[in-house]
Amino acid sequence: MNLSTGEIYFPNKIRYSVHISMKIICIGHNYSEHNKELFGGYEGDPVFFMKPDTALLRNNAPLYYPKFTQDLQYEVELVLKICRLGRGISEKFAHRYYDQIGVGVDFTARDIQRECKEKGLPWELCKAFDYSAPISSQLIPVEQIRDVNDIHFSLTRNGEIVQQGRSRDMIFSFDRIVAYVSQFVSLKIGDLIFTGTPSGVGPVAVGDVLVASIEGQEMLKTEIK
Repeated sequence: MNLSTGEIYFPNKIRYSVHISMKIICIGHNYSEHNKELFGGYEGDPVFFMKPDTALLRNNAPLYYPKFTQDLQYEVELVLKICRLGRGISEKFAHRYYDQIGVGVDFTARDIQRECKEKGLPWELCKAFDYSAPISSQLIPVEQIRDVNDIHFSLTRNGEIVQQGRSRDMIFSFDRIVAYVSQFVSLKIGDLIFTGTPSGVGPVAVGDVLVASIEGQEMLKTEIK
């Protein structure tokens, strides 16, 4: 396989092209107050699940309310962008593997999530659907952030603040997340890690406008249509 072109060569000399893409890794149960509001608390290792690259929603594009849910909810999160290939990363070196931080929204079909949980089923239906992961067009280089361990971020709905969080309140730090995930899944350049949401998650309706900010700077805007 030619890694630069994504072409696979078989013995019969026929060449097949494959699409090599990034992946989206989402961390759950990472803020105590959010755990209490939805799960009644949580103790244990980091929890993670994945979304495909088709879940990304870029450039402040609108989100069209999916027909398969009656309870679409927002979850604002800080997002790490991976800058190095790594596997089995030590926590003390984990900071070398991400170089930019942005903000995103992990949209969840909450009614479908409840059904999946009741039946003991995976969460892809409620989490991994198309355009369920809006992300800020701009990401901030880590070296430009005053204190990576105390980043303030927020989400407004129609001008009203509905979620606020600080990275210092995360149960699992950025470095802990990177190290833990890499024990199971190799991290590749361009991968995105959604690092969990604080309390205040809630439903959206057609016509709502969500705005996510980092340190008071607007980074992401999404209208529900």
